[in-house]
Amino acid sequence: MKITMADYGVGNLHSIKKALEKNGAAVVTVTDMKDLLDAKCIMFPGVGAFDKTMERLQPYREQICERLNAGVPALGICIGAQIMFESSAEGKAPGLGFFSGTVKPLKAKIVPHMGWNTVESKDPLMNGIDSNYFYFAHSYYCDADPSDVIGTTEYEGTTFPSFFRKKNVYGTQFHPEKSGESGLEMLRNFIEAAEDLI
Repeated sequence: MKITMADYGVGNLHSIKKALEKNGAAVVTVTDMKDLLDAKCIMFPGVGAFDKTMERLQPYREQICERLNAGVPALGICIGAQIMFESSAEGKAPGLGFFSGTVKPLKAKIVPHMGWNTVESKDPLMNGIDSNYFYFAHSYYCDADPSDVIGTTEYEGTTFPSFFRKKNVYGTQFHPEKSGESGLEMLRNFIEAAEDLI
């Protein structure tokens, strides 16, 4: 299973690459976002700021969305999920616009939300996972169309969408690559689901 990972110049790619490879995937990291247009499966990694992340993706924004709408499997993690929405309060640049909705500041006494928390989801990507605790590190959340929300998380009395799906594209506000065995199992399920589509 070949996964093309976007290196848009922000964040640490090592941990997600290692986690995917541990599950048997062959990961190719690309710095030219044009290479995503031929990818069989796409990974948008996390960690970074919205505008900086969109900088390299912007010239291919419409073409990437066309590929996602055509059924190409993809997974976006944290900022990698946020950039798939229409816009963000964190920046001025438009997002990819694949998911409907905007990215908003997390309303809580303690921000960023960092640490382990539960993800309530019945999506098949959670099959076989013993613990629904995953690792979070974010100050913004995706105010998504309810039809795209497949998981939620409660933090300081507020419940926010933390897991998304539209067609064959998933987004997670949490970091599966930093979530131990639960995260590895979720990534394994994603790889298997993507393999069935290719």
